[in-house]
Amino acid sequence: MAKTKELSKDTRNKIVDLHQVGKTESAIGKQLGLKKSTVGAIIRKWKTYKTTDNLPRSGAPRKISPRGVKMITRTVSKNPRTTRGDLVNDLQRAGTKVTKPTISNTLRRQGLKSCSARRVPLLKPVHVQARLKFAREHLDDPDEDWENVIWSDETKIELFGKNSTRRVWRTKNAELHPKNTIPTVKHGGGNIMLWGCFSAKGPGRLIRVKERMNGAMYREILSENLHPSARALKMKRGWVFQHDNDPKHTARAMKEWLRKKHFKVLEWPSQSPDLNPIENLWRELKVRVAQRQPQNITALEEICMDEWAKIPATVCENLVKTYRKRLTSVIANKVYITKY
Repeated sequence: MAKTKELSKDTRNKIVDLHQVGKTESAIGKQLGLKKSTVGAIIRKWKTYKTTDNLPRSGAPRKISPRGVKMITRTVSKNPRTTRGDLVNDLQRAGTKVTKPTISNTLRRQGLKSCSARRVPLLKPVHVQARLKFAREHLDDPDEDWENVIWSDETKIELFGKNSTRRVWRTKNAELHPKNTIPTVKHGGGNIMLWGCFSAKGPGRLIRVKERMNGAMYREILSENLHPSARALKMKRGWVFQHDNDPKHTARAMKEWLRKKHFKVLEWPSQSPDLNPIENLWRELKVRVAQRQPQNITALEEICMDEWAKIPATVCENLVKTYRKRLTSVIANKVYITKY
């Protein structure tokens, strides 16, 4: 049977008014075009509760008891990788039969939702201490200092497909807590490798690395692209160059070359891609490239170059402006931070 439309408050009040002046239920129904039973129900409700407003409705009882809710909430808090099937089985053993959607709805009411686990580098105690040291030493640096940094990195962009994901139950803004991430190690179909740089003033150069990069190739990339990027970005004198602690970057020959070229290099804590705002630009670039759906490696490279050049300078500026928040998060959480 189809559900009837609820009467408006004005109509319900009109029924009561007509009843109070002595009209019968049949007469009221005919005048307003309503069934006699509907008119009678409104009048009885008014006589009982002295109102025509909708009363609170109890609704269907929850399938999972408060005790069951506490149990599954405690389970996923201890082990966020628990699946809905596991929770269904746990409740069934406790005498409660529910479906997977019921599990999802119940946990969502507790502020938990199923999300893909983030992949982050594995942090050892020495990495944690180095990150804390970096954050504390630079926390009070003025914004102008960060605006005078050229940030750099390499990334791989795939032609098709995504890496497999793992889902976890977590609260809002907890995506980078260690329990909610999948640790990975560095370097570990069609794809291209890119090197790029940027500053608060906009994107610098982006080039494709066509062979396996070694120290000599990396020095050639910097020699041909770093100074031209600095000039194009109109960096101030004394600008600072940032790169991570990849062995090619920290080799003795590389350090000596940087010293002879008079590059000022930012000391960097290992296993800290989240501290490099260029990671946000890589993500921006990959989203833009995926939307254009390149069909071959040549098109992939052309689209990457095109979309990199289109990234607004304001995006770069905002990433650098919020850098102090990254350092504050490292000090507060001592884990990987939410990307800004």
